[in-house]
This record gives sequence, C-alpha cells and structure tokens, in this order.
Amino acid sequence: MVEPEMAFADLTSAMDNAEAMLKSVVGEVLEKCDEDLEFFMKFFDKGLKDRLQKLANKPFVRVSYREAIGYLQEEIAKDPTKWQFPEVEFGTDLATEHERWLAETKFESAVFVYNYPKKIKAFYMRDNDEDGGETVNAMDLLVPGVGELVGGSQREERLDVLIEKMKELDLNVEDYWWYLDLRRFGSVPHSGYGLGFERLVTYVCGIENIRDAIAFPRYPGNAEF
Repeated sequence: MVEPEMAFADLTSAMDNAEAMLKSVVGEVLEKCDEDLEFFMKFFDKGLKDRLQKLANKPFVRVSYREAIGYLQEEIAKDPTKWQFPEVEFGTDLATEHERWLAETKFESAVFVYNYPKKIKAFYMRDNDEDGGETVNAMDLLVPGVGELVGGSQREERLDVLIEKMKELDLNVEDYWWYLDLRRFGSVPHSGYGLGFERLVTYVCGIENIRDAIAFPRYPGNAEF
C-alpha cells in the first residue's frame, strides 16, 4: 500500500495529488516499458495500451456519491436482474459491480467519487460542512477493469469534533490518546489516501487476478504459518 499524508491539504488537494501521481506512473510505463506492454497486450489485454494512454491524457471525472447513486438507480431500474446487488440507495456501500459500471460504462474513464455518507466511513474523516455533517470529505478513485484503486479523505483536525464523533461510535477516547495528541497541541488541515499497489500493477499490466500481481512467489505448501 502506498499511503501519502499531506499537510495543508483538503480533499480536492488529495484528489489532485492522486490523479497527478497515477498519470505520472502510467506515463512512465508508456514511455519506458513498451516491450513489456506489447507482451501483456499479446497474452492478456489487446486494448491495454489504448486504455493506459486514455488514463494518462484524459482528466479524471469527479462525481459526488449522491450523484453516483442517482446514476446507478436509473440504470438498475432498466433491468434489476442484471445486477447481483440491485438495491442501491443513499448509504449503500458500493460493490465492485457498481464501481466498475461507473468507470467502464457510465463515464468510460477513471472516476473520483467523493463526499460519502458519514455512517459508512471511518470516524477520523472530516465532516462535510456543506451538508451539516451528513457526509464526510472522503473519496474513492475507480478505474476501468479494477474498480476501486485509491481511497482517501480529508482528516478531522478539530479536536472537539473528533472526540464527539468517537463518543458517538462508543470508542474509548483514552485508547486513542496518542492520536488525539496530534490535534491537542496544534494541527492543520490535512489529507491522505491509500493506493493499492498490487491493484495498480494489475491495472497497468492488464491482468485479471490480483494474485498474479503480488511480488512474492506463491505455490502450494510454501506458507510457514
């Protein structure tokens, strides 16, 4: 997992950073690894290079969670039998089939979904002031062929708000003294995200099974524990 954490950064800054990083990585692959891409196109994904060029050159779509739910409800209503999880409403934790439809069919692009409902996200994510805290400043980056590739948020830097949120979730505040001290003695707006490295390798190489992207040998009987 690649996990940058940035001071003086809001959610938009985190999305900008994640987009720039992915465009940089994919751009380097396109420039320097053509022989490898030709191999993967031959055996795994004939449209791999076109897909990567599109990601490197096209701005990522940004859509709120509320808007994404509306698009999904409209599409699912056409034929619910095509979906494994047809029940979608505000507060639903999106499944892979929902994420991939948004990236592969609706937008045909990498997509940031942002401002998720507070109740399905972690306590340390900053409440969204625009809707009175119904949502939090969180985002997921969805890409064609994989689904979620990046997940992140603006962190809650306000000590009093953070403590109240912990109490609402019946978390023992004393257990988190070390975390609260990071705010108690002064803090700044900050954001971060996590990038699944093996998922990135899967996406860039055009392979389907994430187990084939893990950089350690895997074979029956080799696990020591």
